Amino acid sequence: MKLIYLCSSKSWGGLELNQLRNAMWMHKRGHEVLVLGVENTPYFKKALEWSLPTIAIAPYRKYYAFGSALKLARILKNEKASHLFIRDTRDMSMMASLKFLLKKSITTVYFMEMQLGVSKKNLLHTIRFSFLDFWSCPLQGLLEQVQEKTRFNPNRLLLIPSGLDKSALIPIDKESARKTLNLPEKALIFGLIGRLDPQKGQHLLVEALAKLKPTQIHIVFLGESTKGEGDHYFNNLKEQISIEKLSEQVHFRPFREDVSVFFSAIDWMVMATKAETFGMVSIESMSCGTPVLGSNAGGTPEILNFGKLGVLFESMNSMALSLKMQGILDGSYLIEPKLMQESTAQYDHNKVCTAVEEQVLNFFHQDLNA
Repeated sequence: MKLIYLCSSKSWGGLELNQLRNAMWMHKRGHEVLVLGVENTPYFKKALEWSLPTIAIAPYRKYYAFGSALKLARILKNEKASHLFIRDTRDMSMMASLKFLLKKSITTVYFMEMQLGVSKKNLLHTIRFSFLDFWSCPLQGLLEQVQEKTRFNPNRLLLIPSGLDKSALIPIDKESARKTLNLPEKALIFGLIGRLDPQKGQHLLVEALAKLKPTQIHIVFLGESTKGEGDHYFNNLKEQISIEKLSEQVHFRPFREDVSVFFSAIDWMVMATKAETFGMVSIESMSCGTPVLGSNAGGTPEILNFGKLGVLFESMNSMALSLKMQGILDGSYLIEPKLMQESTAQYDHNKVCTAVEEQVLNFFHQDLNA
């Protein structure tokens, strides 16, 4: 049995990282894996860095890349591939072509990382989805969305969350964490982690802070501008902060691998994205015992158990966000760290890998023996 992790993306974010993390975890559990990616992309470079078996592929079109499909099919056949895993919707058409060419010799699985914006019940999508053996959703709400907006066989829908290696998250004491990041010791600090990008909502948090009078409230951004896209948004943020006279209360720190330091240093993590599909950083924050103040849209409400494990605000509404921040300062919202940490047990990467083995890999053997 050989598991193929295909991703043609040239970007680097949660989707690509989750794909590689799963390849690495399955590899460590003794499964034979192979990573297929475009040479010199962050995804491919990281696979090499992690010493995962790799084959470089040429970029291909999102649709009707039949020539590329023939080349990839030959690779999969030569490698005796048994399962093909994708996460990016841009690889969906390629996956359908490969399934058409390889038939029952390969099991195709899509791990959902993005929400369905509109109905996908038209003939073209229905045909394309029919080449999927399994569609795995990380949250119950997303599974229901697939049932509502597609004609995909509900018997082939799975509920498997994105995994989290909790051993990599080791909280430290707040005082030491704040010294490491050079943050004020006594302030109430809200943090937002991720690339500096309008979609992440750093400007929304600045707008919310500008509406608050208490100077003991600070915010810290951990992340950098997307490489190759310039610092336009970063410069606009700095201008916004200067106009609002918030320079003493807003802190920028470069991204660091040991994110536990960040989660340990802040009092609340803010998920300000308009509608985050899953939000791995929310899970990481909760695992470290740091509560989440999140947008009431996408998958965040479900992760926060609809307000029982965190605080929700109206998506893209800076006034609503500022009112929640003021309420937190006033002591109106208290979230038990132990409850948060216990809730993240379901995302443990060992449980996720076991679910893949039991619900996906076992199917392959059953199908062969049928």
